[in-house]
Amino acid sequence: MRKTNTLNLVTGATGIVGSHVALALLQQGREVVATHQAGSDLNKTKTLFSFYSSEALDLFNRIKWIEVDIRDVYGIEAALQGIDYVYHCAGFVSFDKKDRQKLFDINEKGTRNIVDACLHKSVKALCHVSSVATINNLDYTSDLTEEVFWKTSGRESDYALSKYNAEREVWRGIEEGLNATIVNPGVVLSPGFWNQSSSQFFDICYKGNKFYTNGMAAYIAATDVARTMIFLIDAENFGERYILVENSYTYHNILSTIQSKFGKPEPAINASAQLLKFAGFFEKMASFFSNRPVKLNKAVINAALNKQIFSNRKIKKLIDFDFRPTHTVIEQICDQYLRDRQKANK
Repeated sequence: MRKTNTLNLVTGATGIVGSHVALALLQQGREVVATHQAGSDLNKTKTLFSFYSSEALDLFNRIKWIEVDIRDVYGIEAALQGIDYVYHCAGFVSFDKKDRQKLFDINEKGTRNIVDACLHKSVKALCHVSSVATINNLDYTSDLTEEVFWKTSGRESDYALSKYNAEREVWRGIEEGLNATIVNPGVVLSPGFWNQSSSQFFDICYKGNKFYTNGMAAYIAATDVARTMIFLIDAENFGERYILVENSYTYHNILSTIQSKFGKPEPAINASAQLLKFAGFFEKMASFFSNRPVKLNKAVINAALNKQIFSNRKIKKLIDFDFRPTHTVIEQICDQYLRDRQKANK
């Protein structure tokens, strides 16, 4: 059932998932209130809209923007005034140890504030964006499903821990009477945002990346994440969590697809665990003298070598549409990347 005459709050609407959720809601004629942090670039969202719609400016101008930090309890309370449904997409992604406190402040405490405010303001429903990083149990050798419970191994990143704790806040809210559902997307694919999250892959590949690992990851188009989140709220599927992935692919496969589209050679050097550890050690030494953040740290290496596969069976039984094929999405993003480079070079 479509909930058209409602007021929808989207947190993190200047990010990849949040901007897609806002766009999908607006295209369905729904009212959107969107949060952003001080200093965030609203033009990123406006530009993203233009990739999908000829009415991008009109849609963007229909958003009511509110500047708020989700770590601010009172700011969140004020933002939720009159809101019916909340799509909590705000979050922070980092694998730098220096960002540990910020990860827990935004992802865990921020989500706690959202949950508490939703309960206090009697919001009708909440959809929380988590991550497949919280489907964490190395004992499993078969495909990972929503039934897998967290088991600490010592290899978890601070990001994964912060998102897991955020999920616990949502489950606590559900126990206290909140209508809520959780989605666990894999690597979210989107045009634009070239300097953040998964979109950085395209810039790396355009420069002619030579390395790959034997690891793999699960992928999903940002448009499918947004569409599914709205579906779950409309269908009132609460008290559940859903893995959102189209399929899992090796890094070599994905990197080769991108580089082939850019006319670059496929990556040919297999970065083994030992090679990655050596590279990480030397980068750490260089960081000590240059004060630059270490990008190739333990968490990144573990993710690059991971071979676990995530199952989308639960969500596929529920929805009545197919997720877009990952390779098709990647090729379309590559086309947009090339267009953006061409514009920048004029």
